[in-house]
Amino acid sequence: MAGGREGQASPLPIPKERPGWDEYFLSLAELAATRSTCLRRQVGALLVADRRVLSTGYNGPPRGLPHCREIGCLRTVLKVPSGQRHEICRALHAEQNAILQAAQHGVPIRQATLYCTHQPCAICAKLILNLDINRLVLCGAYPDELALSFFREAGFAPEDAGHLIITWTKVP
Repeated sequence: MAGGREGQASPLPIPKERPGWDEYFLSLAELAATRSTCLRRQVGALLVADRRVLSTGYNGPPRGLPHCREIGCLRTVLKVPSGQRHEICRALHAEQNAILQAAQHGVPIRQATLYCTHQPCAICAKLILNLDINRLVLCGAYPDELALSFFREAGFAPEDAGHLIITWTKVP
């Protein structure tokens, strides 16, 4: 019996069609985003190689510090527009947390694909470019044209622009 043990109903609905790999991993990134405590934008990220999840991340404060839901958002108080003044945000970005989790546990992520619920900012773009990530699959925009210019300059080209999914692949 699909989705459950014989004689038991599956607790989850069975999709009509099996999702492709990009849709599957993006749905896991969306699930990771549900852990975010950011008051402005919940973001989730995955690093994947050979169809295996290497690391996950979501945006939130460094370990042991209060969450924005507990103390508020300084960027909102100061009316900072989205995509600007990242340095005053207490949260680490989802991409940063995915990278840090891999590093903390000794998981190599070279040549991985980054799945993220939003386009990375310029700071995360620079980190990603130094990691030898070879593919980006994104499903949400972010107002940071500088990040996109970094990706283009590093040899990434849009591969596909499907319904809300943008795939960038590094051209050899």
